[in-house]
Amino acid sequence: MSKPLALTLGEPAGIGPDIALAAWLGRAQSQIPAFYLLGDRDFLQARAAALGLTVQLADVTPDQAAARFAEALPVVGTGHRVTATPGHPDASSAPAAIGAIRQAVADVVAGHAAAVVTNPIAKSVLYQAGFKHPGHTEFLAELGRGEGPAPQPVMMLWSQTLAVVPVTIHLPLRAAIAQLSTELIVSTARIVADALKRHMKIAAPRLAISGLNPHAGENGGLGSEEHSIIAPAIEILRGDGIDARGPLPADTMFHEAARATYDCALCMYHDQALIPVKTLAFDRAVNVTLGLPFVRTSPDHGTAFDIAGSGRADPSSLIEALRLAARMAAPLPPS
Repeated sequence: MSKPLALTLGEPAGIGPDIALAAWLGRAQSQIPAFYLLGDRDFLQARAAALGLTVQLADVTPDQAAARFAEALPVVGTGHRVTATPGHPDASSAPAAIGAIRQAVADVVAGHAAAVVTNPIAKSVLYQAGFKHPGHTEFLAELGRGEGPAPQPVMMLWSQTLAVVPVTIHLPLRAAIAQLSTELIVSTARIVADALKRHMKIAAPRLAISGLNPHAGENGGLGSEEHSIIAPAIEILRGDGIDARGPLPADTMFHEAARATYDCALCMYHDQALIPVKTLAFDRAVNVTLGLPFVRTSPDHGTAFDIAGSGRADPSSLIEALRLAARMAAPLPPS
């Protein structure tokens, strides 16, 4: 990969800085692609010292990052000085986190970076600073809109074991059921199928689509949504030439033999998708945002304020996020 990945700082009081430093230190063993970290160099140097890590940092421009990566962790400044300490966000936290996200997207759009990889943010901290978006995903969609309407962002949780997509995401269960529609399932599945082809290099993606109700509704005995909403979506997708199966009972979709029959499972609500992937791949799952005009991945965990600065943070999910971003950003092979 000729261009580096742009890695955001995330919430500076969380474990984002810790795992970024650890990922760079383990670069040879984990064979991760070149990246640069968007943040405050002095802050990162202080965090490395507090963790007892010997890390050479290099102030660079994005175009210089790949050449310096083997010898030093490339750092691209955002102009935001950070004063937060481990576990204790302060007034510098939100500007630093938001500034890094904005710059990462701008760097990819300008052709200086191959993809965006985001460290965890603390939404409550951002809200207190006036942040108007529900979270990372919606902010990235806004940044990626250009002159047209904002794209539909789709959240995929990916691992070597299982890939899942919740059709409805961060909603109370009652609201998720109310929002569910044939149109939403179809638009989500189309984005997933396209991403699996373009970014995962799967020529003919296989989608398994869950039901909503127990036992996929028991032929209407336990609910009608499978017949009225989900089955019509599957017929439309098949008409598009997409290999979509379902509605399938969610309680039998995730054992080993079932997982071998599909490339991605589309589930109707958050926990239906995230419980199996976090059970099977808790430390190595990656959060991927599909539907954006750029590749974005992220570790599938939060800021972990309670262990920030302690040296106990596991960089495994970030390492997988970096690897996956590089894979997704790689061009398709010639046909």
